[in-house]
Amino acid sequence: MAHEEQRTPGENPNADEVPAQEPESNDSGSVPQPDLTVDDILGAEQSEAAAEAGASADDANNPYLDDLRRLTAEYANYRKRTEANAAIEKQRATAAAVAPMLTVLDDLDRAEKHGDLTEGTPFATIAQKIRGTFERIGVQSFGEVGENFDPQLHEAIAQVPVPGTEQHTVLDVIERGYRIGEVELRPAKVAVAVGADG
Repeated sequence: MAHEEQRTPGENPNADEVPAQEPESNDSGSVPQPDLTVDDILGAEQSEAAAEAGASADDANNPYLDDLRRLTAEYANYRKRTEANAAIEKQRATAAAVAPMLTVLDDLDRAEKHGDLTEGTPFATIAQKIRGTFERIGVQSFGEVGENFDPQLHEAIAQVPVPGTEQHTVLDVIERGYRIGEVELRPAKVAVAVGADG
């Protein structure tokens, strides 16, 4: 009868065998990737750079890409022109509505010259509100005493000889000029100082 080895309870019958180890997994449950060396990383970057250089060379020789760039530039220019034209048309429409009311501003200027717009009076308060409304619409005035005469901005309704005058300047503003953006509502009506002979 074969001799049987006596084993203590809990003893592993295959104690001489080394148990197989399962691969360690990280927290996400995936198998860990092999460690990359610096050469591996540099090699990958060089490969990507070479691929990009090749793509750039292909793009440079692609006639369709040139057409696309040209069309993109043309569309950008068209869009800018369209937006600029729309803005000017809006200014012109506002100018057409505002121009008939400029006489109100003229009356306020005359009242101010005559001393009728004393600060704190109801009339002065109304004048301030009216002028503020025009400013919010975008109406800007121009034409000041002492500035150089510009036929593009000023309409000379009188010339006054002034000794020592070397350059034509605005001596008096009869009516202010007004504009909205690039649209001129009217030029400024001015008296111009000119040089006196002798």
